[in-house]
Amino acid sequence: MKLNKDYWENRYHLNEIGWDIGTVSTPLKEYIDQIENKELKILIPGAGNGYEFEYLYNTGFQNVFVIDIAKTPLENIQTRMPHLDDKHLIHKDFFELSDTFDLIIEQTFFCAIAPDLRKQYVSKMASLLNSGGKIVGLLFQFPLTEKGPPFGGNENEYRALFQNQFNIKTLETAHNSIKPRENNELFFIFEKK
Repeated sequence: MKLNKDYWENRYHLNEIGWDIGTVSTPLKEYIDQIENKELKILIPGAGNGYEFEYLYNTGFQNVFVIDIAKTPLENIQTRMPHLDDKHLIHKDFFELSDTFDLIIEQTFFCAIAPDLRKQYVSKMASLLNSGGKIVGLLFQFPLTEKGPPFGGNENEYRALFQNQFNIKTLETAHNSIKPRENNELFFIFEKK
């Protein structure tokens, strides 16, 4: 299975979007609510229908961007937010992006890429972050299998993967996940070294 643009477009057209909870996830909402600096430049990769993006934007973060390889979810965001300048919506492969950000929010993107791209993901994240920048989000904690997406993992795997390029500030079971994901999500804050 090739997890390319056509694969993801097809998932949207068939409405096979089980990851889409229809709203901002509680752990991310609570994190966003405590951010004081509304000027931060923020990226949400593989944003899908972008509920975290919409929440950020509507609460005063105007320097926020989403990137997705599929066009349909970006169109869905534009439909929900018709006055939004489309500069916030980047239709591109994440690995081809060349910009820098203060904060990157991870919400089901990591688990959607092929596991053999995880080291490349970590390096790309580091290259996209400004000095002292952070990745904040959720990672699934269930056994990594060949079947996916989503692809799982565990705390030890994630520590080993990220620790060379990031200071691991927080990596713990999310206490406020939605019921279907309860005890299956790790909330994390990784700061670029």
